Amino acid sequence: MVRFLIVRFSSIGDIILTTPVVRHLKKQVEDVEIHYLTKAAYASLLEANPFIDKVHSFNGDMKACIASLRKEKIDYVIDLHHNARSARIKYGLKRIAFTVDKLNWKKWLYVTFKRDRMPDMHMVDRNLDTIQSYIEYRDELGLDYFIPEKDEISRASLPEDFRLAYMGLSIGAQHETKKLPPESLVELCRKLKHPVIILGGPGDKTTGEAIVSALPEKKILNACGQYNIHQSASLVRQAKVLITHDTGLMHMGAAFQLKIVSIWGNTVPQFGMYPYRANPSSVQFEVPDLPCRPCSKIGYQKCPKGHFKCMLNQDLESIAKAVHRLWDSP
Repeated sequence: MVRFLIVRFSSIGDIILTTPVVRHLKKQVEDVEIHYLTKAAYASLLEANPFIDKVHSFNGDMKACIASLRKEKIDYVIDLHHNARSARIKYGLKRIAFTVDKLNWKKWLYVTFKRDRMPDMHMVDRNLDTIQSYIEYRDELGLDYFIPEKDEISRASLPEDFRLAYMGLSIGAQHETKKLPPESLVELCRKLKHPVIILGGPGDKTTGEAIVSALPEKKILNACGQYNIHQSASLVRQAKVLITHDTGLMHMGAAFQLKIVSIWGNTVPQFGMYPYRANPSSVQFEVPDLPCRPCSKIGYQKCPKGHFKCMLNQDLESIAKAVHRLWDSP
């Protein structure tokens, strides 16, 4: 028995981007056992993944975590986080380890001096590079997201206006500079012709309510904070089109190979985090020729320049037209 430990502590989207590594190892290495270490808050994301034998939850106690992992007799560590915390795990286990190249130097060049030296290579492929010694080929199956049966949302449980078909609108993101402001979300929804289910976490509930209140004549359902992560994934999977920021639900939609309209603010697709193997008709929207983009590889709570043009100047009319085109396409 060969035991691999995959390490990725957070967050939703980044964990989803590691699922091809798990699948490739499980399918191509004989007599293998796959362990996965992540933060306790994200462990449930992986509970239904059939390619993972055991999920380990990290709760902040590094000594206890390492002691517990030593009992598993891990053979190889695949570090897909590459930070100080994952380095402590590797040092504590003292096993052969393979670490992803996050290209942070090239990202720094791009953010600081706007010199794009990023390779035309998705983060998923960089993750897969870490296990190239153990696999014979790379499949074309894309990302995985497995929803426990108990969390599947029946269309019949939704209000009648949303049972036939709807658009998913993901309004959340960990950082504010990745999100359209509320007034832009209202204006975008005003332009949409079909039922919309707003998706997000508890922190997005107030914004969702504001959108619904501003457009009482529209068929809009605010699902923010009403469902757990797997139930939200079920709603994403059943959407006819997904409109989303650069966030975890975007990668979730890619796992389901949805038609995706992604809207980019302070980050850029060139970082290699665009929807991986999503429906090929998917489109991306950015404000072109902004000299301040990208201003961060992750994001800020407010625009460091104070103008927030990367989101305030988004062409909402073109976004709505793209959404309707995807809705009408086969």
